Amino acid sequence: MSKYPFFYSAVCALILVFLSHSALAEAPGAGLARLAGGGAAISDSGGRVELNVEMSQPVPWRVHTLDGPPRLIVDFAELVWDAALEVDSGSVLEVNTGTYRPGWSRLVVVLREPLAVDSAEMRVADDGSALLTMQLIPTTADDFRDNAGIDPVEVPPVVAAPPPASGRLRVALDPGHGGIDPGAEDGDLREAELMLAFARKLKEVLLRTGRFEVVMTREADVFVPLEARMTLARAAGVGVFLSLHADSLAEDDGAASGMTVYTLTDNLTDAVALRLAERHAQNDILAGVDLAGTEDEIAFVLLDLARRETMPRSEALAETIVSGFRSYELALNSNPHRRGSFTVLKAAEVPSVLVELGFLSSDRDRERLMSEEWSARASEAVRDALLQWADEDFLMRQGFRK
Repeated sequence: MSKYPFFYSAVCALILVFLSHSALAEAPGAGLARLAGGGAAISDSGGRVELNVEMSQPVPWRVHTLDGPPRLIVDFAELVWDAALEVDSGSVLEVNTGTYRPGWSRLVVVLREPLAVDSAEMRVADDGSALLTMQLIPTTADDFRDNAGIDPVEVPPVVAAPPPASGRLRVALDPGHGGIDPGAEDGDLREAELMLAFARKLKEVLLRTGRFEVVMTREADVFVPLEARMTLARAAGVGVFLSLHADSLAEDDGAASGMTVYTLTDNLTDAVALRLAERHAQNDILAGVDLAGTEDEIAFVLLDLARRETMPRSEALAETIVSGFRSYELALNSNPHRRGSFTVLKAAEVPSVLVELGFLSSDRDRERLMSEEWSARASEAVRDALLQWADEDFLMRQGFRK
């Protein structure tokens, strides 16, 4: 079955919605679309899987599938998911909903088996509400793979910039997760929100020194794919990349607390690092982004050569951050410098570290992460570490040039 009829039907639905209901969108009090009536549900129905989404008003929408694992992706512009999607189907493994990027919401259905979209349409009622109905039918793994689409990820345009003439170090701050991917959660605490708040504070602290320029991979609670974060940093011409996280570990993974800094390794033996790396990669899969095939053999060789120069600089940065936290008497993990195979550390030409500021699975770390005083001191510790590392790195590289 070809994927194109459904692509065109989705585009047609988008156009018809705009033409037929522009007056509704412009009416006083018309806001974002929300779930209405029975909300959203997915269920088995006579050998098929049926998806129904009832909304307060029609919105443009698009649908496609992705493989590895098989996923159904439905984007809405913009639907507020203020209620959980009810699942009563043995063909569904997991469902994720939320903000995908500014102006768009996303529904990701992870399938237990390959299913093809047999029909999909949005109907508009007389009262202005809308119902999106979709029918999925069994298909073969080969057909699913052949008809799977490419995720329409749009990276905000960034003008490629040379290193700053001012001599300032341009730093990329990467608040982990965001949008449809909240990261670790504990009650009302969401890793994505905590890291965005910390990144904003750290940005201010760095700018006040006059020694840094700062680029943020995201400025709001929106989803940015892992590869796109690295692309944004490269395009901005950054000299160093800091990814900020506060993950969580299950009880069977053991207890962990305190700050940890990760640098890149391909020979991963640390069980905790392996589990965290898998979690970060899985978050991209669940958000509908396929990272497969990002490096071919020739590119791998070139990247390996670049990393031989970059990795010692990343290692030195990690050690300096650990020393900075220690000098401020901030809690450190028992093994504060670890190695991990994290996607955001693979920018070969840029020294990169991933900083786990703490773990939401730790009572003490949760208290610290919510503390304004702790956040201020942690920001100052990172600032001092970057200042020291930048000076030492400059001298080291000058020595190499001579």
